[in-house]
Amino acid sequence: MRLCCATCPSLPGAPVSKLTHRPVRSGDIALICAFATTAQELFYMFPKAQFPLTTAQLQSAIEQRSDSTVVERDGSVVGFANFYRCEFQGVCALGNVVVAPSARGQGVARYLVQTLTALAFARHQALEVQVSCFNDNTAGLLLYPQLGFVPFAIVERQGPDLRRVALVQMRMLRAPLSPGTARA
Repeated sequence: MRLCCATCPSLPGAPVSKLTHRPVRSGDIALICAFATTAQELFYMFPKAQFPLTTAQLQSAIEQRSDSTVVERDGSVVGFANFYRCEFQGVCALGNVVVAPSARGQGVARYLVQTLTALAFARHQALEVQVSCFNDNTAGLLLYPQLGFVPFAIVERQGPDLRRVALVQMRMLRAPLSPGTARA
């Protein structure tokens, strides 16, 4: 099986591509806005936004959040996420997770979530990383537990079509240190 990065399988027969990440740039914002192609997809990514997502809405969110990060494959932006809450030696909460439609199912979300989780634990010395996922977001509900996230609460919300939905809140705790090991 071919790998597009260290942890994810690519499509059979597809060329091997390396995923990289970097901070978001202003020139990326319009492209990221196009990743959510329906009101439902936007709701998963950014529940408070209005469809279609505008550059002003996303820019405002980026300004209020930390560590806004894009994933690139072959020089093209294919994923985006950030922390909507990030406390040093506390909780970092992952948000605005979205993958380009053409890159879905190819390990981009896995790479993105693993990258931001590692960033939270290393740069922010987070004690835990949290992520929330709506009940009908099957891809997210299947991915997050594979990466080590464990559900800890379910909260009722209202979906974009005004129906009741469940927001499943998950967390990953920082691994405890071995005795005699100091934190960096």
